[in-house]
Formats: sequence, structure tokens, C-alpha cells
Amino acid sequence: MLATLVMTVIGADRPGLVKMVATRVADHGGNWLESRMCRLGGQFAGILRVEVASERRDDLVNALRLLEVDGLSVIIHAEGGAAIGAPAHGTLATIELVGHDRPGILRSVSSVFAAHGVNVEELASERVNAPMDGGVLFQARATVFIPQQVKLSAVRADLEKIAADLMVDLKVSADAKT
Repeated sequence: MLATLVMTVIGADRPGLVKMVATRVADHGGNWLESRMCRLGGQFAGILRVEVASERRDDLVNALRLLEVDGLSVIIHAEGGAAIGAPAHGTLATIELVGHDRPGILRSVSSVFAAHGVNVEELASERVNAPMDGGVLFQARATVFIPQQVKLSAVRADLEKIAADLMVDLKVSADAKT
């Protein structure tokens, strides 16, 4: 039987951090399934999912916790919950927005998602220098899951309302039915 672990790791960025985690996973017979990792504000931040034989799970967890001695904070969760393996029907959509940076943009957008029961599957955002006027732009790209009973057109309409207030350009596109 296999156990699946989902974890976050964060610490001061330096070469070799991914190797430290990957070595512990491999040394305990674990399989690295997926991850998202990046450098944010001088910190290394990552989330990853691994699977390991159930009888080796506790040893792997203990080995990963020892990374804290090396300056990495590690939080580990056993994968689970009702949604795992449950069939979900709906649509994946991509939401992209770009506009002058200001506080509250993601709060407004995520409020629309929550009001419609839309789940954020993946979200990436950043601030970049505007090419012409030297200002700062906020840009975000999200992949969201829209349940079958929710109309993408209704989500789009509510996003368009706030896009006008926030003065951001918005692009919404349906990806695929699941």
C-alpha cells in the first residue's frame, strides 16, 4: 500500500535545496509525483506531492523534518479528503488579467470565484514594470474549475463588472470539460 504526502517547504534560497529534499525522498523509496517551486523575495518556496510505501512513511516524514536543521521549514500533510478520487464534472477555465497594480485585486477576483463555487486549481501572479509609462502592472493567470451547475457566462459577467472597477484587462477562456 502507498501513502501520499503533500508538503510545503520554505527557507532562505541557496543552491542545493531541491537536492536535499529529493535525496531524502529517494533514499526512503519515495516517488516524486509533482511539484511547484520558485524563488520569492529571496526565499525558496515549494509545494510537492510524493508517494512512499506505507511502512516507510514515518521514516520519510522524520527525515524530511530533519531538514529544519538545514534551515528549511517543512510542513507535511497526508493526502486525503472526500474530493480525492471523487468524479468531478465541470469545466476548466483560464482567467488572465493585467492592470495597474493596486491593493485588493486578487481579493476582488477571488470573491467572485467563491460566490460562484469556483475552485482555483492553479494561480500565478506577479508585478512587472509597465513597458511605456514606467508604472507597475499586476498580472495574474489562474486555472479554475467551474462546477457543472455553474454557468461560465455568469462568472465571466461578474468578473467583467469588477474588471471595469479595477481598471484591468480580463480574458476568460474555457479549456475543457471534465
